[in-house]
Amino acid sequence: MLRFIGGILIITATTGAGILYGMELQEYLEKLLYIRHIIYMIKGELEYSQAPLSEAFGRISVRVREPYRRWLSAMEKQVENREEDAFLKIWMRSVDKYLKELHLKSEHSIQLKELGTYLGQPDGASESRTLQLYLGRLELEIEKVREGMAAKKRIGNCLGVMGGIFLVVLLI
Repeated sequence: MLRFIGGILIITATTGAGILYGMELQEYLEKLLYIRHIIYMIKGELEYSQAPLSEAFGRISVRVREPYRRWLSAMEKQVENREEDAFLKIWMRSVDKYLKELHLKSEHSIQLKELGTYLGQPDGASESRTLQLYLGRLELEIEKVREGMAAKKRIGNCLGVMGGIFLVVLLI
């Protein structure tokens, strides 16, 4: 009877691990979608209100959740108070410091940092084109994650169950 209960517990635990893997994939997709939402907000602030970057970051920071709020608030303060640092350095440092806890994949983190290369320029049209280009690339990345997610979730669930069964067979 103890072996049976132990086997059920092992299968339940490994199945739960597979389900958690699927949930992590879903959370990662939600992070990318929220970043897209923030970039659309930045684009809107810059295009329609013609606000400077620091003011745009401040307005948006009030409307977003953590850790994005801290990131945008810090960006607002640093851009307003910059003395010698270029905007790119401020952007890269703040992405590294405040968005580190998101655990973005390196390619997504690099793309977000590259966005800072073209922001902060006096030409509003080039900023708008840059934001649109980044949003297009982000849409493609989101679509890739979505396409792979369903298959990865199924594989994670199956591997969880099969791994549990395999462990039970080994231990019996």
